[in-house]
Amino acid sequence: MNILGISAYYHDSAACLVQDGEIIAAAQEERFTRKKNDFAFPSQALAYCLQEGKLNGTDVDYIAFYDKPFIKFERILETYLAFAPYGIKSFLKAMPLWIKQKLWIKDHIIKESGNFQGKIIFPEHHESHAASAFFPSPFQEAAFLTIDGVGEWATTSYGSATDKEITILAEMLFPHSLGLLYSAFTYYTGFKVNSGEYKLMGLAPYGEPKYKDLILSKLMDLKEDGSFKLDMKYFNYCAGLTMTNENFAGLFGRAAREPETALTQMDMDLARSIQEVTEEVTLKMVNHVHNITEQKQLCMAGGVALNCVANGRILRESKFEDIWIQPAAGDAGGALGAALFTWHQYLGNSKPVTRQTDLQKGSYLGPAFSNSYIRNYLEQNNISHTELTKEEIPEKIADRIAAQEVIGWFQGRMEYGPRALGNRSILGDSRSREMQETINLKIKYRESFRPFAPSVLQERAIDYFQIDKESPYMLLVADVNEDIKKRPSEKDRQLIGLNKLHIPRSTIPAVTHVDYSARVQTVNGEENPLYYALIKAFDTKYDCAVIINTSFNVRGEPIVCTPEDAYYCFMHTEMDCLMMGNFLLEKAKQDQ
Repeated sequence: MNILGISAYYHDSAACLVQDGEIIAAAQEERFTRKKNDFAFPSQALAYCLQEGKLNGTDVDYIAFYDKPFIKFERILETYLAFAPYGIKSFLKAMPLWIKQKLWIKDHIIKESGNFQGKIIFPEHHESHAASAFFPSPFQEAAFLTIDGVGEWATTSYGSATDKEITILAEMLFPHSLGLLYSAFTYYTGFKVNSGEYKLMGLAPYGEPKYKDLILSKLMDLKEDGSFKLDMKYFNYCAGLTMTNENFAGLFGRAAREPETALTQMDMDLARSIQEVTEEVTLKMVNHVHNITEQKQLCMAGGVALNCVANGRILRESKFEDIWIQPAAGDAGGALGAALFTWHQYLGNSKPVTRQTDLQKGSYLGPAFSNSYIRNYLEQNNISHTELTKEEIPEKIADRIAAQEVIGWFQGRMEYGPRALGNRSILGDSRSREMQETINLKIKYRESFRPFAPSVLQERAIDYFQIDKESPYMLLVADVNEDIKKRPSEKDRQLIGLNKLHIPRSTIPAVTHVDYSARVQTVNGEENPLYYALIKAFDTKYDCAVIINTSFNVRGEPIVCTPEDAYYCFMHTEMDCLMMGNFLLEKAKQDQ
């Protein structure tokens, strides 16, 4: 039984292939088109999934689209009518796309999938999120919580899942949305909505929660169960072209920050304030879900589930014994959820008993490129390289990391979701005081304040971080251990804002944020043996089981997909070398 899942037309379009309940392939369209957060129909991602499964359109039994377009269209029309005539500019901008594309999903699917003759399934948006969270998880039964901007009408939903069925018990409806509230502050502090939320989360530790009480008293009416209503007089997203309005600006005493202008202490304080509000709301929601469902495990998806600081608090402080978060928690993961919903809930197939591990395959679900493909590419383009054996790679790259080189690392199958997990990564020395700023400014060409994640040997994670759970998908934040912390001097403790950046906080300063936290990725030898062997070699030779792992891309571009993408990125940054398959490329030996 072959099932394709598709998400499209909002942001971060994707496609996936599920075969007899097994996840075979999944990828975002942006990786192929090279357009960040590409929302177009995922033609190239779909073609990849068919290729990976050795299928054509006639071999596909079902195609599942991740939401119900007509219900979403109904919500948009009702919203515009409620605000008419205000919002006419937004209406005129949105309608052509709906009339030309979004209302004709079935036609697009049949056209793009090569003589597909099966049935098309349309789960609800939050059903797709819930399915993406529960069915790949290691749990046989669990509660689920999905939080995002908005689907058709729902912005938050929760319920219970067992074996082959998810049951939504309650929802919050548009326009009252935690995801859109967070995006409003993303917009107000000058970052791009639907991609800058990570920046806001990373900026938060530089500020103080000065505006938290103002948010809770003026912008929202928060209940003990985590439900809330927003005061819509402060927001513009229902019918306008911006997230916030003049009332919002008046409440906080200034206009929205212009993108690319200097960050102020106020921006940092706003980031900290909305982050703490988000954590408080999600903890209330989670504990309410526990009380209602009486489940021991929790699964999460939706864009807000990518807030790894909140996730860390849920793991430590909530009533649930364990949690599992879909690595592609945003709309890209809706493609996977729709396909799994079809296999389990629509077709009635039971979930396999997993218990110990999840079914996500490390989220290594994208294209891979053979050594012969890479060799041909390098030779045809006269690119200088040295071929290594698989046995040589770990120690040689560990030595280069220790020598303070920045490494492009291109191996195996591309990751599905927003995180690079050791196959499309840029690597560096976690012990370096300068490496965070070096990679941000000279490699990624992005804001210097943004923290990097540590990749750590799974069995050594407890030696560095206050975490007792595997974290293979980089979705949990934990503090570094007390014995590796470095306390700032009295003078340094007086510093505020971005001046905190240069104070080493631990023996692994490049991956320790200013609040002593880290977004941890644990690495085991089963899911990614070569990456594990590299970190193991670094530990053996240099007595450190932690390296920097950041995504292989520059600001404004998607993570690299192909060897061609990797070489282009390598040559247009100040990376020192590129390890691509078995081939080592040194910048000093390249024709500039």
